[in-house]
Parts: sequence; C-alpha cells; structure tokens
Amino acid sequence: MSSFIKVSGTKLVDGDGKEVILRGAGLGGWMNMENFISGYPGCEYQIREALAEVVGSAKSEFFFDKFLEYFFEDKDAAFFKSLGLNCIRLPFNYRHFEDDMNPRVLKKEGFKHLDRVIDLCAQHGIYTILDLHTAPGGQNTDWHSDAGTHIANFWVHKDFQDRTIWLWEELAKHYVNNKWIAGYNPLNEPTDPTHTTVIKFYDQVHDAIRAIDTEHAIFFDGNTFASDFSHFGDSHKRWTNTAYAIHDYSLYGFPASPEDYVSSDEQRRRLRRSYERKREWMDQRGLCVWNGEWGPVYARTQYDGVATDAINERRYRVLQDQLAIYNKDRLSWSIWLYKDIGFQGMVYVSQQTPYMTLLKDFLAKKHRLAVDAWGTDDSHVRHIYQPLIDHIAKEIPLQNQELYPFPVWKMESRVGRLSRSILVAEYLVKEWAEHFRGKSEAELDTIAKSFQFDNCLYRDGLNKILTDNAELVAEK
Repeated sequence: MSSFIKVSGTKLVDGDGKEVILRGAGLGGWMNMENFISGYPGCEYQIREALAEVVGSAKSEFFFDKFLEYFFEDKDAAFFKSLGLNCIRLPFNYRHFEDDMNPRVLKKEGFKHLDRVIDLCAQHGIYTILDLHTAPGGQNTDWHSDAGTHIANFWVHKDFQDRTIWLWEELAKHYVNNKWIAGYNPLNEPTDPTHTTVIKFYDQVHDAIRAIDTEHAIFFDGNTFASDFSHFGDSHKRWTNTAYAIHDYSLYGFPASPEDYVSSDEQRRRLRRSYERKREWMDQRGLCVWNGEWGPVYARTQYDGVATDAINERRYRVLQDQLAIYNKDRLSWSIWLYKDIGFQGMVYVSQQTPYMTLLKDFLAKKHRLAVDAWGTDDSHVRHIYQPLIDHIAKEIPLQNQELYPFPVWKMESRVGRLSRSILVAEYLVKEWAEHFRGKSEAELDTIAKSFQFDNCLYRDGLNKILTDNAELVAEK
C-alpha cells in the first residue's frame, strides 16, 4: 500500500518519513500533443480543428481518442517499471476538461484517459505527477501552451487565471484520496513578464487546492520556463508541503550546441553552474528541488545520415554528466520524454508503421523547413531568414532587441519562432490533415495504433543510462 509523498525540508519522503527519490519521465505528446513529438505542424488545437474539417467531427474524435488509448497502455507501464523507474509526469491540456466557449463546465470525459493511466501506473508501482501543461490563454510563449501565439495572455486576463484555479479545484476533488499521485504541478513553465503575477497566482492556486486537498505535494515551476526563482522572495513561507521545479536542459544536448560536447572539465563546470543557478533560491532556504524536465535530443538516420551515431554518443555523454550531478544531490527527476516519433523519446514509433509511412514525405518537408521550435536544425532555410535578422539588428538598438523572455529567446530565435514555428507552420496544418482524407474508421484506428508499444523501438543507449543511474541512487 502506498502512502502520500510529502515534502520534508530538502527531501521527498513517504508516510514513514523515509526518503523517496522519484526517477522517471514525462508522458509528453499524449494529453498535451506537441508537434515534434507527434509529427504535426503548429499547435494541437489547430490540427484537431483541421482534421475535423477533413474527416468530420465524429471520425476526428475517434482518431484522437484511439491515439490517446494506444499511446500508453499496460505494456508501456510494465516496460517503464522494468527500467527501475518509479514516476511519470503526466502533462495535460486544459481543453480536455473545459471548452473556451463553455467555460467552467467540467467535461467529465476528460478524466477517461488520465484516470486510466494513473491506475495503470499504480498497478505497476509507479507514482504519477499531474502537470497542467496548457492553461487558458497560454501561460508561456511557446507552442506547447497551445495558444497559437507568442504572447502569454494568461498573465494579462484575470479570467484565464480564475478558470485555471477552478480546474485545479475540480482535479483536487477528483484525486484527493489517490496516494499513487505524488503531487500536483499546477502550471508548466510560466513566462510571466512581471515576475510577480506568477507569485500571486501560486498563492491563489495553493490556497484553492489546500482547501480541498491537504495531503498531496505541490510542485511549483520557476518563472521563465522553470528556470528563474529570483523574484520569489519569502513566498515559500505561505505554502505548505511544496517543492520547486526546475527544468535543466543543456544547450550541449541540442543541434545549436556552441561546440561538440567532449565532457571536458570546462564543459562539465558549465553544466553544473547552469544547474546550480536554477536551484540557488531553494538552496539558500533549504527547500526541496525537483527536476521536472531535462534531457538531450537525438540525431536520426533519415536526416543526419552517417553522422547519427557520433552525434548521439556526444548527447549520451551530456546525459551521463547531468545524471552524475543529480546523483550527488540525490535529486528527483523526470526526463523529457517517454515516447515520440524518434527525436527524444525512450521509445519511438517505427518508421515502418502506417502513421510514419503515411506522413514520411511531409515529415521530411517539415524537418527541412524547420517549423518545429524544439531542437531545430535550420541549416536548410537559414539563408531565407537571415536577411530579416540582419535587418532588425541594423535598425533596432541593441538594448531594445532584448524582449522578454530574453535570454531564453534571443532576437535570432525569436524571429525563427514567430516566422517559422507560428507563421509557416500555420500554412502546413491543412496539408497534414489532408493525409487522412477518405480514411475509414478502421483505417484511422490502424494509423493511431502506430503509437502502440509493440510498434515502437527502444532507444537502448538512453534507457541503459537511465536504468544504471536509477539503480545507483536506489541502492544508497
């Protein structure tokens, strides 16, 4: 029988006060679909609307429901547990529980797959953390807040915040007695330009949850994509049973790395310094830290050719060096991510599946056009956008180029995200949906089944490293 996970000083503990170290992954691309994970352009709401136009609402809803079913089943949970991992972060989109045109009316069917996966994980002794990855209006400036814009309107409309608090009240009521839920992660990667509204919101959502549920831990992300706690002050004194989430991605694990990673003393120092800077506020106050997202992306043979293996060996070195840091601190973590179409997942959909063969040429085009923001290799189209970047650099004073969320979004990356990931991607949405035209329900089921565990391959290098390090920490 499990017990509620509690925050005790710098540690997570079970009901007997024994330290618990959560080691796992995020189920990204599932109840919050993302373009680089699932292979579509733009945002989830756009492809759902486009598919409904092409095949009709009933077939569209059928396809996405089957996709959610096949994406994580009992075999997934059994495999995950076999690696020695004990926690899955479950990102979800508010749209499963509420419609923008019908606010504050709970869609109870939203619990169908969330309940199913929480229960599946519990049967295998795996904790889950509930992560609101997409809030009304968009709580951050990126595609995964499913707002279709680079403006995080969540922070300038009180009603968006009030609706999110209402949703957490409904979630807390539903899950109040579930001990296999390690905690609630109320807002993924906020980007509040004031750095103060996020604190006020955390006060409100904390109090709303605690009025219903005093047992579950709460994990609050830092501002600016879970990296910045510099404005949190003494806010922690008002919050109970609360830990703090950093997201510790390293540029060394991405195509835009400034240099090849060779695990030099200087490179490892930079890894540690970046990590320590993110958790500095917590360490000064003796608070509990959870690394809710981290991890490199990987090269793919169809795009990177003979260089694939060498690139991925460097990425594994980044992974190992990060884990060495985490092990020393006995840090709980959730790597990003469990399953995708081959870029970052622990398991990934085979190229021979109906979904991947149907979209093969389109995915190659999407890669060439660099319309996904995450880990993009823009070498094929850089010459197109460089004149615009040069134009802004010439005409706009340097100090005015640093728009929030700088430095995460530098001017060059901002131009790319707006022009490629929002604008060009928007023009590709219908093209993606057209691949499904004329498909029968049986054919849609077969396509969705591409994401089933038996149709996936294992990223063995990644999984072995995770298993070795999970055992290392568990034995101490």
